Amino acid sequence: PVFAGMNGSAIENFSCVIYNIFLMNCTWQAGRDAPADTQYFLYWQNSRQEMECELYIKDENCRNMGCIFQNVSIGTEKAYFLVNGSSKDSLIQFYDEYIDLYKI
Repeated sequence: PVFAGMNGSAIENFSCVIYNIFLMNCTWQAGRDAPADTQYFLYWQNSRQEMECELYIKDENCRNMGCIFQNVSIGTEKAYFLVNGSSKDSLIQFYDEYIDLYKI
């Protein structure tokens, strides 16, 4: 992949926690060099579905810093997570990771 965008603008410290078998909460921190107006968007995909976050967790500046997914089905396959961003000031690098849901 081409990592277009300003260095240090991708999210950091991405993690997810699954509650009550079917709720998943993912959080991250803004990139250390991301412009103040950067907004992030989370997508995830497994073998059965692909979806964007339906319920974002926002910080005091109304920036998306996490997501709550409902009705998550946990299989043994890897899930793909992608967080991209946008800013009027510059291109934002994306962050992606494959995670085994059963390990979360």
